[in-house]
Amino acid sequence: MMNKMSRFLRSFRIPSTEELEMAYLEGARDRYDLEYRQHEIDAGKFRRNFAYYY
Repeated sequence: MMNKMSRFLRSFRIPSTEELEMAYLEGARDRYDLEYRQHEIDAGKFRRNFAYYY
């Protein structure tokens, strides 16, 4: 019972920004795609400024 409950609660976990960035980098097809993706991350693709939403 406890195993099912913990598995259920883990399914609602939101991935961190670092995990999203790493997953994005791992999807690169070649070295050039990897460099392009690194540039996008450095430019702030995954790090939004939430002040614009308020």
